[in-house]
Amino acid sequence: MHYWKKLSQEERKNRIEQALQNNISFSKDISLGYPASKLDGQVFYDDAPFLKDAPTLQTYVANPNNIGCHTFGDSESAFSGTQEIEREVLNVLAVDIFKAKPNEFDGYIAPGGTEANIQAFWIYRNLFMNDFDAKLDEIVLIASEDTHYSIPKGANLLQIDRISVPVHFESRAIDEIQLEELLLIAKANGKKYFIVVSNMGTTMFGSVDNPETYTSLLEKHQLTYKLHIDGAYGGFVYPFNNQKSVINFCNPKISSITIDAHKMLQAPYGTGIFICRKNLIENVITKEAKYVEGMDLTLCGSRSGANAVAVWMILFTYGPFGWFEKTSVLQMRTQFLCNELDKLNVKYFREPYMNIVTIQDEYVPKALAKKYHLVPQEHHGENKWYKIVVMNHVEVEHLTIFIDELKATMYVEEGIKN
Repeated sequence: MHYWKKLSQEERKNRIEQALQNNISFSKDISLGYPASKLDGQVFYDDAPFLKDAPTLQTYVANPNNIGCHTFGDSESAFSGTQEIEREVLNVLAVDIFKAKPNEFDGYIAPGGTEANIQAFWIYRNLFMNDFDAKLDEIVLIASEDTHYSIPKGANLLQIDRISVPVHFESRAIDEIQLEELLLIAKANGKKYFIVVSNMGTTMFGSVDNPETYTSLLEKHQLTYKLHIDGAYGGFVYPFNNQKSVINFCNPKISSITIDAHKMLQAPYGTGIFICRKNLIENVITKEAKYVEGMDLTLCGSRSGANAVAVWMILFTYGPFGWFEKTSVLQMRTQFLCNELDKLNVKYFREPYMNIVTIQDEYVPKALAKKYHLVPQEHHGENKWYKIVVMNHVEVEHLTIFIDELKATMYVEEGIKN
């Protein structure tokens, strides 16, 4: 590990206090030009005694704006302290977890994985238009049918066509025969430039695509592409549970990765992360943002520096070994659930290195699914799957209670049949 280590409570507190001292203080400094301030003192008490031992809450009250991208060019000097915290977070994620070389990436903490994905599509659409003089109708976004809804949302916003690739029902693996057919049809219809999304942990199944499935066929048919990894769910799980994973920047074909800190990392909602290789993000620079120091390269513009502090606090509280231990515990709990389902001959899908178990609908009574808050694949229409996500609050005791009740309903149904 180059950057990631475990720090003591005092070390974490001192680091964040230093960062805030390097920011402008709306309470102490004379600052006339910023359309911002600390959080309203009539509502948010900046002199509350507990704040001195709560660095993240101190940052929320201070209200720093981490507008812009702090791995590229200049940034607003008034918030240099929390910008440096954000760079430290990105160094851990890009270099220590996803194997990028130091200083050879750009990125930022976005308001969520949806924006982070769309940021990638926006970059690649513009790159194709800037470097290849591509027309909109020559660009297409391609991903599996299990992919997150941010993919069709992004295609709609950017006004580019989209291809949804079928997967096999039980394995959730990409149907390679149909993928090749779809690529040939797209090529025949004038599509020349492909934005490819490969999943590292789909929302419903936790399934992980093999990026080579896409790239081998795209290269076979001499199609130009950029490859994005949507690790919004799996980014803080899969690389730790699968130590041999090659879905990272060691693969030269991967151009960008999305991760969500507000899922497995348990950061506050609104903490997605976008990381890409150098010489890409400048395709979306907004030169019209002339009053912003360094202008802007992000979709959202203004964003809270406190979110960067929250992610930093979590990462440096655990350190790499502490985080590995945490994901290992969740792996064991997930395996316990799978073992119990196997005993009942219940059919389910589980990616071996993930903590999602998705059970076929026919085995789960609707009342039981509702009682235990299982999430259906479809709320409207014909549902085929229910998922269980083994998060930190889901303990073996909870899983045992669910299994006992599932077993009881199966015995009742068996008795009715007999």
